[in-house]
Amino acid sequence: DVQLVESGGGSVQAGGSLRLSCVASGYTPSRYCIGWFRQAPGKEYEGVATIYTGGGPTYYADSVKGRFTVSSGKNTLTLQMNSLKPEDTAMYYCAADLGLTCRLRMGTNMRETQYVYWGQGTQVTVS
Repeated sequence: DVQLVESGGGSVQAGGSLRLSCVASGYTPSRYCIGWFRQAPGKEYEGVATIYTGGGPTYYADSVKGRFTVSSGKNTLTLQMNSLKPEDTAMYYCAADLGLTCRLRMGTNMRETQYVYWGQGTQVTVS
């Protein structure tokens, strides 16, 4: 199993920036799918950005394109969030799909059901 731990959340004014990090520990294959999801109070999960650690395209929600950048390193995942808006307020989760064919399931329609492993979340509040 893999454990995911997020950090970097906080409170910021609109227009500000935050950088979220996720560290994966335990067993991780050399290539896997990982990404960020968020959930605002009373709303469903929303895919923010996903990436395949073996290279290839990354996927972003339309609402964050041009403002957020996702990147991965050795057992780490980062989300750089710029020009934050109040509607970005949510709990942000790091999630991973370690399946051998996970790459085939990636796309612009980021479904939280694809991702088996989840972190505990980090709160982002934009006012």
